Amino acid sequence: MPRWAAVALLCLLAAGLPGCGERRDEVVLSFWAMGREGEVVSELVPDFEREHPGIRVHVQQIPWSAAHEKLLTAHVGHATPDLAQLGNTWIAEFHALGALAPVPAGAEAFSPDATFPGIWDTNLIAGRAYGLPWYVDTRLLFYRRDLLARAGYAEMPGDWAAWRRALAAITASGAARYGILLPLNEWVVPAVLGLQAGSPLLREQDSRGDFSGAAFRQGFDFYLGLFRDELAPLAGSQEIANIYQEFARGTFAMIITGPWNLGEFRRRLPAELQDAWATAPLPGPAGPASGLSLAGGSSLVVFRESPRRAAAWQFIAYLLRPEVQRRFYRLTGDLPARRDAWAAPEFAADSTLRSFRIQLERVVSTPKIPEWEQIASRLQLRAEAAVRGALTADAALAALDADVDRILEKRRWLLARGLVPGGEEEAP
Repeated sequence: MPRWAAVALLCLLAAGLPGCGERRDEVVLSFWAMGREGEVVSELVPDFEREHPGIRVHVQQIPWSAAHEKLLTAHVGHATPDLAQLGNTWIAEFHALGALAPVPAGAEAFSPDATFPGIWDTNLIAGRAYGLPWYVDTRLLFYRRDLLARAGYAEMPGDWAAWRRALAAITASGAARYGILLPLNEWVVPAVLGLQAGSPLLREQDSRGDFSGAAFRQGFDFYLGLFRDELAPLAGSQEIANIYQEFARGTFAMIITGPWNLGEFRRRLPAELQDAWATAPLPGPAGPASGLSLAGGSSLVVFRESPRRAAAWQFIAYLLRPEVQRRFYRLTGDLPARRDAWAAPEFAADSTLRSFRIQLERVVSTPKIPEWEQIASRLQLRAEAAVRGALTADAALAALDADVDRILEKRRWLLARGLVPGGEEEAP
């Protein structure tokens, strides 16, 4: 075989690998995406590349279980991709490391008003955006409306007091053994109830815990009361063999969960119960408007060390078009970050999605500090100890504040010296 033919054959076999089949004038973007999104986003790339013939996108799928460590390793080794999907609770951490490029002025794929305020806020550090929302999620109530009706309620109550009465009526009537499942190995519900009551969770520029404060204590007392009065079982999610079976059996009538369970409920619940369950926004202490939940989902970020930022922002702008967002939803079930993408009939016709649309207007971010994951873990442990009676409520919250103050010791040291952790800026 002639030498030129052998080289051509090798390049053909290595198609898609850097160095072979790439024109010298092409911009080749490296995009890391996680889990199912990493599988599906490749289906969206060809249309972008047809519109931008000088740009190619290499998608690398990263398992969620390995994503955080892989991103940290890449940053330390100066080997970050050009852009990536980033869970919006990770943005503060990677900003503090100096890993993220700020969203350049005039390059935003949509204005802040185009998305949900609480979701947009998760991307802001000191008032500047370091990511753009890709898809969103939050938690609300999934409930058995047939069991709620058997207890005498035609619809889900909108405030704490009425919600608690409904849970009590469900158990008293025998409609379900428990009103609600609140897994003890999760921190979200006590955090949400505290936020609903007006707690900031942290104080003094996010350098100390505020869990012993009156507002968080109000939400915590409500949370503990659900267990004390046997409206929720003393169990973690690992102690419930199959939540879908137990929901179908009537072991509990409600659960607080997110949009990832919409498809699971449709697949796993028996056909005769498909019209018997529904979703509803979370009740609040003072009515529906105070029924806050957490802002979740993933954002798209560009890494500071990328020499191809302009092309990366072009690709992000494409992924955030309303029609592309809707297509992504059909492929993954991930809820669009853009409000205008929700105008499609497929969203308007689905009552379970309408509840999410309402809840997304009432979401807030957790404190935007790198240490939040550690704090959340301690919140879960101290809350479980109080529920199981190992600590009084006062002792649990005092211990939690002490835990948090230890975790945030370095942050206080930096603030005392006029240094804002992760506060360094760079020109776009």
